[in-house]
Amino acid sequence: MSSSKPSAGSVLIVAAPSGAGKSSLVSALLEQETDILLSVSFTTRAPRPGEQNGKEYFFIDQAEFLERQSHNEFLESAQVHGNFYGTSKRLIQEQIDAGRDVLLEIDWQGAQQVRQQFPNAVGIFILPPSIAALEQRLKQRGHDSDEVIARRLHNAAGEIAHAHEFDYVIINENFDAALSQLVGIARASRCRFGQQAARFGDLFAGFGIQP
Repeated sequence: MSSSKPSAGSVLIVAAPSGAGKSSLVSALLEQETDILLSVSFTTRAPRPGEQNGKEYFFIDQAEFLERQSHNEFLESAQVHGNFYGTSKRLIQEQIDAGRDVLLEIDWQGAQQVRQQFPNAVGIFILPPSIAALEQRLKQRGHDSDEVIARRLHNAAGEIAHAHEFDYVIINENFDAALSQLVGIARASRCRFGQQAARFGDLFAGFGIQP
């Protein structure tokens, strides 16, 4: 499946190194912009306290994940910090064809895979204000061991090196400012020519505008 022709809805990709505040920003965005649907991925990692199956992720074991992967069910999949993650192809296509915007919280590897099939996807990368701030945030979360934190910090440099592949970069130093920027990007994505042409085909035709 490939989707070079724009649908009425947009695919929004949000990526960041662990601890940059991506999840908090996305949650606040979804509260404010209720028309955006969060894509729920499959993962083999264990649920964190308070997480529910089917809400944050679909939690499955590795055997089931690999079976689904072998049947080409995933739009993108990756192994991150020892766990597998994958996004359903069918859900994304159905939603954007229906005019819904779909947001994917994925890493840079997943973003590359998504762009191969959805070249019109909007890429947004979240940066922390510094590595020191990133380390402090990881420690404040309180659910990762020192070993895991050290591994995440080590991997952060490699993840940040891919920031240039994204359309937008938001530096999350002040949460409210970062959220305002994220909301602005999401709203602007709906006004791109391709999305407006798909959404208002009759209007465009009446003006003689060719998609």
